[in-house]
Amino acid sequence: MENAALLIQIFVGAAVINNFVLYYFVGICPFLGVSRRVDTAFGMGCAVTFVISIASLLSWTFTYYILRPEAPLPAWLWRLAGGDPDVRIDLSVLSYIMYIFVIASSVQFVEMYVRKFFPKLHKSFGVFLPLITTNCAILFACLEIMKQLQDPARLWGLAEALTLGLGGGAGFTLAICLMAGIREELELADVPAPFRGAGITLLVAGIMAMAFMGFAGVDTGIQNLVTLMLK
Repeated sequence: MENAALLIQIFVGAAVINNFVLYYFVGICPFLGVSRRVDTAFGMGCAVTFVISIASLLSWTFTYYILRPEAPLPAWLWRLAGGDPDVRIDLSVLSYIMYIFVIASSVQFVEMYVRKFFPKLHKSFGVFLPLITTNCAILFACLEIMKQLQDPARLWGLAEALTLGLGGGAGFTLAICLMAGIREELELADVPAPFRGAGITLLVAGIMAMAFMGFAGVDTGIQNLVTLMLK
């Protein structure tokens, strides 16, 4: 029951309260570059959600079993090689290399799939689809998972990692679709000349970020409510 409440808190926190784009300001490049049309923005959001979910799954697996301090696989290999069993093995220095490799592989798979089955959508993405590889929102999710695997007394499980990835992807999709809807309406508005283009886009993004600040603290209330309902 407590685990279900925690999962809901993680999902709502990543999607709305601590939105990756509007709270941590990561993933801004596709957020601004692919938010001219709602359909294109939704496709990009689905692609990012898929990649961030796969990256969360693989990053948790590699971090838990290989990269974190006292991970079981390096410790077993060290003892097998005759090393001192009291030595603490920590391969977290390799985390960035591993995460970038995982993200790049996932993006390549998504690009091949979209190119084959949705060629028009692939063309509308342009250069931004392969640039998901450098989307800092995905790397941010991987680093957040690694941070939650540093304390042996409070290790995240695979469910928590996947929930963070799905919540982060859902939050990115929500933010980019909202921005696309607003930008479609702005094309019909009389925007002052100095604010046209990137200026009004950044201004709208700032207002959206301030609006999302109103959700601060909701995650704790949701966790308490779910805990009471599950008792």
